[in-house]
Amino acid sequence: MADSKVGKTFEQIREKIDRGDVVILTAQEICDRVRKGEIPTLHDIDVVTTATSALMSGTFAVLSFKVSEPDTFTKAARVWINGVPAQVGPCPNERIGILDLIVFGTEQSVSDPGYGAGDLFRDLVAGNKVKVKIETDEGQNLTCFTTLKQIPHAMLHASRNAFKNYLAFVNPGKASISTIFHSDKMKGNYEEMTFCGCGELNPLKNDPELKTIGMGTKVLINGAQGFVTGPGTRSSADHPNLSGVADMHQMKPEFMGGFKTGHGHDIITTWAVAIPVLDMDMLTHILKTDDDIPLKVVDVRSRKPIFEITYGDVWNKNTENGVETDNRVEFNWKTCLKCDDCPVEKSCPVKAVHSDPDGNVVHFDRSKCFNCGLCVSICKGNSFLSNMSSIELDGVEHKVPVTLRQSNRATALKAAQDLKKQIQKGVFKITKPVGKISFPD
Repeated sequence: MADSKVGKTFEQIREKIDRGDVVILTAQEICDRVRKGEIPTLHDIDVVTTATSALMSGTFAVLSFKVSEPDTFTKAARVWINGVPAQVGPCPNERIGILDLIVFGTEQSVSDPGYGAGDLFRDLVAGNKVKVKIETDEGQNLTCFTTLKQIPHAMLHASRNAFKNYLAFVNPGKASISTIFHSDKMKGNYEEMTFCGCGELNPLKNDPELKTIGMGTKVLINGAQGFVTGPGTRSSADHPNLSGVADMHQMKPEFMGGFKTGHGHDIITTWAVAIPVLDMDMLTHILKTDDDIPLKVVDVRSRKPIFEITYGDVWNKNTENGVETDNRVEFNWKTCLKCDDCPVEKSCPVKAVHSDPDGNVVHFDRSKCFNCGLCVSICKGNSFLSNMSSIELDGVEHKVPVTLRQSNRATALKAAQDLKKQIQKGVFKITKPVGKISFPD
């Protein structure tokens, strides 16, 4: 057994995994122990599985697939998939009938304003047929249909994902403003707060010194095994994030999708990262709960910090029979007022709510729900339920209610649990980084 002061090595932990006597806990499981007054040691934990699920605009797909027989057209000038613009290239693919495309995660369909690239990626992963429209450099217009099974190369790339937690946003001004940090206009006079970040579950919170997360580290991206490729764009020592890649063919639709913001479409992406607990310094970070993790509250107009709270203030811990209730949104159809113009259906950023044409029945699609909680504040019948926080801020006369969460804690927890099970079954092999990640000062 490793000495608690000396620590452990990757090799020792991998041997324990192979023997079947490794101790693996999700980040929340170990933090729950801390909340109960326990002080876990290095002997009590070998691997912690972490995760984050949030809006991650730095995400794009690279697709390569056949659209016609050779010599049907010379080159594609413009391409749309389900109306979502795709960038043609980098290979020219002259006359061979095969396209190489890049689809940015923030693109919006030209035919359906409510549909974006995140919706497209989810449709592909779900096995749905998509429509490909091609405008050639000679003015031809071609159309075909395809599915992910017919796309041999479909890789999802992250240029900046998995930020080490994030920020909370308020609008101190008088006028409401449109912002990517809300799904509508954000009210002024501190009338509401939105935030992003999964707190104690976040991978980089649990390994901030990047002792086990580096280039080549195996991870799950939307449920598919992939790899960290390096630091993400706009990374810094204070605000690190990661880049990575994974095969879309292995992804699960429940971990991904589109999200409509006040300034256009964004994309939902979920990461899960296994962190071998090597030494006491790492364990110190892992044992920090939401209450120990600062969350800066910034002016949404200028991004300047004006307050500081913690993730414990926004992620409540109300539980019933050991199951978290506040991370999820529930729908009580019995109290539904059957409004002629349902405000939730109109505002839901993931289109998880829709009513029948006659307006007599409102349907709630749990599989699409991001648990953002926006519906809780706008439903007139209080039919959508979730324990959204209200925050006391110095100098503000009223408590500021949280009206929108741009991270999905429930999905992140599921991703961490799935990763734990995969390691235990030997399906997921922990890898040692092949290169160290560093960030500019």
